[in-house]
Amino acid sequence: MNIRPLADRVLIEPTAAEETTMAGIIIPDSAKEKPLKGKVLAVGNGTKDEEMILKEGDTVLYGKYAGTEIEFEGTKYLMMRQGDVLAVIG
Repeated sequence: MNIRPLADRVLIEPTAAEETTMAGIIIPDSAKEKPLKGKVLAVGNGTKDEEMILKEGDTVLYGKYAGTEIEFEGTKYLMMRQGDVLAVIG
């Protein structure tokens, strides 16, 4: 991974949005539910006030509007502060 978050930021790869169709109706990308779960790919070092407790490989839950969506080499990621992560799964 060529992206290294700074301070208390984490790089997350969102899980794929679930694709549901009803009676042959195709739901456009803009209407799909935004995933709220993802895998931590990279973490910053933390700050003097906040220790980094997340680590690479953690599966996390985050808020619906948390983070900033970025695209790198054709893949979409989320960059957010550790405080925007709601929980670690597992």
